[in-house]
Amino acid sequence: MQLLRLAVSTLSAALVVALVGAAPAQAAPPPLPVPYTFLTSAVIAGLAVNADPPGANDFSCKPSSKHPNPVVLVHGLSGNKATNWQTYAPLLRNEGYCVFALTYGQQSQLPAPYNQVFGGFTKMELSAAQLKTFVAKVRKATGAAKVDIVGHSEGTVVPNYYAKFLGGGAFIDKYVSIAPLWKGTNPAGLATLSTLGTPFGLTPALGRALEPYFASGPQLLTGSSFMNKMRSGGTPKVKGIRYTNIVTRYDELVLPYTSGIEAGMTNHVVQDFCAIDYAEHFQIVADPVAAALVLNALDPAHPRAVPCRLVLPFVGGL
Repeated sequence: MQLLRLAVSTLSAALVVALVGAAPAQAAPPPLPVPYTFLTSAVIAGLAVNADPPGANDFSCKPSSKHPNPVVLVHGLSGNKATNWQTYAPLLRNEGYCVFALTYGQQSQLPAPYNQVFGGFTKMELSAAQLKTFVAKVRKATGAAKVDIVGHSEGTVVPNYYAKFLGGGAFIDKYVSIAPLWKGTNPAGLATLSTLGTPFGLTPALGRALEPYFASGPQLLTGSSFMNKMRSGGTPKVKGIRYTNIVTRYDELVLPYTSGIEAGMTNHVVQDFCAIDYAEHFQIVADPVAAALVLNALDPAHPRAVPCRLVLPFVGGL
């Protein structure tokens, strides 16, 4: 009888193992689509007010051992978390990163949620404080000690104010800047006009009237008090952060484009990798060359080839 019970028990266990083994493995979720055109993706994304970009802001996401740092995406002037990151949010999520994005610098004159449509307009000190709060939220949710930053345009400056002046340097590991302006910009000679003492050379009254709507604009100009503060000590760099810059020769807003090239940082020019890539200030955030360089900067232990194909301004590949 005891032998019979043992045999039945063994057979039952074997049957369970067989059934479990025969059960089909749960299929991995399909990869998210990754568009490589800026204009159409941004316009479509802008129709959904305050939406998250695909693959971002899953606060239940736990970083893997391969990618232990969550990636925080920081948009550029007039962008928001969705319009700016239709390429990078799904790309990074497909690569196994926990990805997060915020909209900062909202104009208070607009009611919620419509104040989320365009960001980056308030003083960058205030935007950096918003980023500080957001990074703390991401770190708490994920349990990560540090985050990696991927920023575009104004979003390459705001995180560094957080790092240099608001204690963020202790919480940032890798810092990847797309179309950065470490030395400011001088589009249409506006920085030169601002040397007259008022933003863009306007009268004092007009300068004061402009500030509530576009406080960050004068701060981004070469020679502004904000930029001079960012370069205090002779460099914007913060010790312990690994910086990578990705610039395009066809940048129409960061002038000269070499403002994004900084000594002591890793610097890449898109056209050094692909001469037929005409990405400018906006298309660079949906550019295949820049995308490969970002992935390599975030995971230098597993570099990948940088592609080269025709890329047109704003619309990307044909």
